[in-house]
Amino acid sequence: MTEQHTAQDNRLARETSPYLLQHRHNPVDWYPWGQEALEKAQQENKPILLSVGYAACHWCHVMAHESFENAEIAGRMNRLFVNIKVDREERPDLDGIYQSALALLGEQGGWPLTMFLTPEGEPFWGGTYFPATARFGRPGFVDVLDAMSQAYHDKPEAVQQNVAALREALQKLSQPQSGEGISLQAHDLAARSLVRHIDPVEGGLGSAPKFPQPPILKLLWLAGIRSGRDEERNAVLRTLERMSQGGLYDHLGGGYARYATDDKWLVPHFEKMLYDNAQILDLLNEAWKETGHTLYALRIRETVEWLLREMRAEREPGGPLCGGFASSLDADSEGEEGRFYVWSEAEVDRILGPDSALFKQVYDVQPGGNWEGKTILNRSKHSEFRSDQEEEQLARARARLFQERSKRVRPGWDDKVLADWNGLTISALARVGFTFAEPEWLKAAQDAFAFVQNEMSDGTRLYHSWRHGQLRHKGLLDDYAQMTAAALTLYEITGDASYLTQAESWADSIEVHFRDKAGGYFITADDSDDVVMRPKNAHDNAVPSGNGTLADVLARLYHLTGEERYLQRCENLLAAFSGELQRTAFPYATLLNSAVMLQDALQLVVLSGEDGKQNGLLKTIALTSAPNRVLLQPRSQKQLPSIHPAAGKSALDGRETVYLCRGQSCSLPLQDKAELRQALHEERSASQGDLSVPPTT
Repeated sequence: MTEQHTAQDNRLARETSPYLLQHRHNPVDWYPWGQEALEKAQQENKPILLSVGYAACHWCHVMAHESFENAEIAGRMNRLFVNIKVDREERPDLDGIYQSALALLGEQGGWPLTMFLTPEGEPFWGGTYFPATARFGRPGFVDVLDAMSQAYHDKPEAVQQNVAALREALQKLSQPQSGEGISLQAHDLAARSLVRHIDPVEGGLGSAPKFPQPPILKLLWLAGIRSGRDEERNAVLRTLERMSQGGLYDHLGGGYARYATDDKWLVPHFEKMLYDNAQILDLLNEAWKETGHTLYALRIRETVEWLLREMRAEREPGGPLCGGFASSLDADSEGEEGRFYVWSEAEVDRILGPDSALFKQVYDVQPGGNWEGKTILNRSKHSEFRSDQEEEQLARARARLFQERSKRVRPGWDDKVLADWNGLTISALARVGFTFAEPEWLKAAQDAFAFVQNEMSDGTRLYHSWRHGQLRHKGLLDDYAQMTAAALTLYEITGDASYLTQAESWADSIEVHFRDKAGGYFITADDSDDVVMRPKNAHDNAVPSGNGTLADVLARLYHLTGEERYLQRCENLLAAFSGELQRTAFPYATLLNSAVMLQDALQLVVLSGEDGKQNGLLKTIALTSAPNRVLLQPRSQKQLPSIHPAAGKSALDGRETVYLCRGQSCSLPLQDKAELRQALHEERSASQGDLSVPPTT
């Protein structure tokens, strides 16, 4: 089923992206990205105006209302340009290319992205949000349109000079500095450097605006666990605690917003993204296993409930669930940012009656509000848990407010299913399901995996996006890497060899379609024909990098299968980008973590007893934070690689037995839960490798 459209709609009415469909009624003669638009620009010798955004983007909505819905401005756009609208979530490859171009022009990136291109799609100038008329110290969009059109037609040499310089610079960005590889010491030094940038009071990196930055937090956590240092561990715990008690978290419905506009995590940019919540779930899971803190368990359960209640996509509007997860919830409702989430004191008093006093005290409900006259619920000033009786009262109050909130006009829902973001979510759900022994969570992960595997593929290739039965855009490196990672996670947790088979198949596809003979892997496939270049990088953005994730996948495949080809691919990939670490480690957290996985994985082999009976050893493993863990549950000796250090070992006395292995050495057989727990805590940080470096100053 597709959205209804009329003769007055523009070409975007034929698209599936909710963001593009938001613009189908614009008077702008929008084209989706493709050959039709490029050919028109070339035939008419018009520059291209490229506008990139996404459905949950507040400032994208603002620019749309101010300019794209304005008939006069739209007429000017149509006269001077061929106008192309792109959903950055559908085409992260295009977004990445043109965001990089904007950065090379000396401008800060973001969305909406507004770029001016030649008819061949090459950038020559750009910006982000432009008001319709000059304000905020920014030029008016109308003036920008006139200036860019005039420059293109009257100053072609200057435009071509810009094009050539940007083309050369973009090509250099896709030629990373190689090196000898990434050592364990490099990971430790990066952690020591990065931890100094964590806010010691509120957590998080730097000052406002504050983003969760999960890849960096994962790096700090892994370094803290391996080294035994409290500094990195506590930095992550403080960040998670302040985020989870602040306004960034939805205290009524669960789930985290994309970022905070202040340095205390009070004021969120209210959109909720699937990828953020998947990564934060992973961090909360490790934090709870390490500390047992009730807060982390609560936030895990509430966020999973939100995912299963509000983020499962439908096969058609109002129809059955498809299995996959939707992309995001908008920041706006009824044209106002945050309207769905904020409260007045009068509303809280009316709904809660005599119970409102305690709630208002704990959740910062004030007469004048704490943000623009309204209240963003938070527990930042009252983060300690009250008595059981008071917490039960607060829970009842939250339930009543949640029920009342459900009557409001909901934020927009971007229900397209993206393979890479689903891969992240599948892995996170499987891991928390394993930790908390929640079969429903694990099943949701398996259902989502089956959906992507079976319905987001044409039989040979993965696709990036699906909505209401329609596939769009062949898969990118991130899609393959994240879904392969998800397959390996499910294999480790379930022991089902079919997941390993699928992981190896996708890994082979990556080698065929994405490998660069010069080292590393391109973001786009070898048959991509609508991009001006094939980008290649390993830096994390809001999601872990494709190359960094692939390095982790290859390391895990090597440990699980013993196949030398995975070792060689992983070593080559790490070497291809290792020279970049001499400039800065900040964007390469996932790549650094992958180097640890390759060189210092804690391999756990669980051998079942003769009758398949378990005696709690697997649960002990599930409840221990060991972020560089690789879990193998062979159902037969054939599933244990011949070169694995535990090859040939068996369950002692026919009872469930665990071997802890690192490198080519394994522990004595373990069958007691307490002994296993102690061994895990000792072994997870036993290999100091070359950690013994002088502290940074």
